[in-house]
Amino acid sequence: MTPPPQPPPPAPSWRGRGRGRAPRGPVRVLVADDSAVVRRLVTGALGRDRGIEVVGTAADGRSALAQVVELLPDVVTMDVEMPHLDGIAAVRALRAAGLQVPVIMLSTLTERGATATLDALTAGASDYVAKPSGAVSLNESLRQLAADLLPRIHALATGVPLLQPTTAAPVLRGAVPARVVVLGSSTGGPEALARLFGSLAEPPAVPLLVVQHMPAVFTRQLAGRLDRIGPTEVVEATDAVLLAPGHAYVAPGDRHLTVVADGDRVRTAVTDTPPLNYYRPSVDMLFRAAAEVFGSAVHAVVLTGMGTDGRDGASAVVSAGGTVHVQDAASSVVWGMPGAVAQAGLAHDVLPLEELARAIAAAGTIGGAGAGAGTIGGAGVRPIARGGLSGPRVVRR
Repeated sequence: MTPPPQPPPPAPSWRGRGRGRAPRGPVRVLVADDSAVVRRLVTGALGRDRGIEVVGTAADGRSALAQVVELLPDVVTMDVEMPHLDGIAAVRALRAAGLQVPVIMLSTLTERGATATLDALTAGASDYVAKPSGAVSLNESLRQLAADLLPRIHALATGVPLLQPTTAAPVLRGAVPARVVVLGSSTGGPEALARLFGSLAEPPAVPLLVVQHMPAVFTRQLAGRLDRIGPTEVVEATDAVLLAPGHAYVAPGDRHLTVVADGDRVRTAVTDTPPLNYYRPSVDMLFRAAAEVFGSAVHAVVLTGMGTDGRDGASAVVSAGGTVHVQDAASSVVWGMPGAVAQAGLAHDVLPLEELARAIAAAGTIGGAGAGAGTIGGAGVRPIARGGLSGPRVVRR
């Protein structure tokens, strides 16, 4: 079989904006989909924003690769399944050629679509959106696509400013031993989680609870993938399960995941209560519940993602005396969620992914407290003042 074409290296005039650069006119978008109807639909949705310009369309992956080099778009929207060269192979070819233009995959809400989308994210895609159902009207389809695509395109095209580096203290020095680790992520989260879980040499000494903003069919697939790539036993969370060390529980899509005390043990609570600040599952809700149940023995990790979900929850963790780590801007796809926590003065550390993996691995063992993982009990330490921290430690690679 003939291998897919490899695009040449980008010309010096490559226009990709990168993290932290100011907008320079409209965001230039290339739309790739084998369906002419979908191409028109996406183009129409993007046309609702004067800050976005569709500079080209492609009907297959080969054409998309050629147009990326020719047109130098700021962002590409890419169908997963296309003739000649599918979206996954096209993303791999872009990354192999050193082209880091952000790619947003368009996917169907099916098991097959979820599998293909996660494959694309692993290959280097930046994010994904679900295609509107055929059962909705044209206007509703346009509204849904605009609501999903527009903020992602702007976030990926313009990036975010970096924190100024400071001298880093040793990771976790003086941290309170954990009895649970809670993690929250959104855009870029599936790949960040895969790298974290894959970096663990042995099952963690404490239970992990994860909120990733994803539909239900996607979270089942995500849990299965995380379970296969490392020593941690990972499942999609169900209600009323006792937390166990070495296990991770991924919030099901469109359901909230929290924790409740059951004597001296702790159980999961999975509910369909209303979204919190538009999110269900909500990182804030999980973090708050963990802080209430575990107090100072909770460690919270905020990974790459758009928006501010997790900031209020991090505040609750800090007020309870717990520990908050956030992913750094350099390793984040979008430094929205972790940046909001850091800029609010709530982060103990601002760390690259590999350091976060070490923090998770060490969380339940510092001070020899791992034996009580998943139970309520006595870390007995002085909480941080409610006003926040004087400033996070920033670790640079």
